[in-house]
Amino acid sequence: MNYFKLYRTPHGHVIQSSQSDKSIFHQATSWDDFINQENLFEACAKAFAHGTEVNFGDIHLLHPVDQQEIWAAGVTYLRSKVARMEESKESGGDTFYDKVYSAPRPEIFYKGNSHRAVGQGGQVRIRKDSAWNVPEPELTLFVNAHGQLAGYTIGNDMSSRDIEGENPLYLPQAKVYDGAAGIGPCLLVTDQALSPETVIDMRIFRDGNEVFQGDTQISQMKRTHAELVEYLTREMTFSKGTYLMTGTCVVPDHPFTLQSGDRIEIQIEPIGTLIQIVA
Repeated sequence: MNYFKLYRTPHGHVIQSSQSDKSIFHQATSWDDFINQENLFEACAKAFAHGTEVNFGDIHLLHPVDQQEIWAAGVTYLRSKVARMEESKESGGDTFYDKVYSAPRPEIFYKGNSHRAVGQGGQVRIRKDSAWNVPEPELTLFVNAHGQLAGYTIGNDMSSRDIEGENPLYLPQAKVYDGAAGIGPCLLVTDQALSPETVIDMRIFRDGNEVFQGDTQISQMKRTHAELVEYLTREMTFSKGTYLMTGTCVVPDHPFTLQSGDRIEIQIEPIGTLIQIVA
């Protein structure tokens, strides 16, 4: 598989290629215009060939979100279904998660936008009115303005599990708040779909010590990427494209909860590693 890594910066784009060790700067168009071209892989190849080489270590990276919305799919893995049923059993909401896992229509919800998003090295947040907060590592799809799956990135769907468990109708408050949408570090553009054996690995460090590690393969998803994209775009258009987090099954068990200062590392190769600190 050949690929390009596309990074957003304050002054243009930096492109890396699987066929080279160079980092190339490109400033021809806006981020939104560039990523929404119909053949983004070809556009990256042309930009890489005609750009200027730069030192990647000197580049200030932004998250890969300008005017794109961020959406998320839930209960796409069996482990997620079981966890959601456990946390909402007392409220009687566990049957909702059981049903949506096997239903034709997936759970899809709004997660945020550029203002709510946090990129590489940034600070994600946990709610002050929640006592049980976890990160959720998710392969994230980029769907362009034409409704095409055009790339991949890493998502961190920060969640307040006690709020959602209290009542499923509280899901927007559990999922959508300032600093709740981790995303980055780049947009991966490939010449073929990611392998089903692609691994999502998450590690959490506290005071320098690893306190959680978990991983899975995207082949464990019940739903296909094409299925999720079709439902998201069925009655909605995205003139600037959109991001879609695809769900997770790598979640720390109760009673683990994030604390201020924790370091979250989510690795999905060949995208890279999204590193964030809990504010």
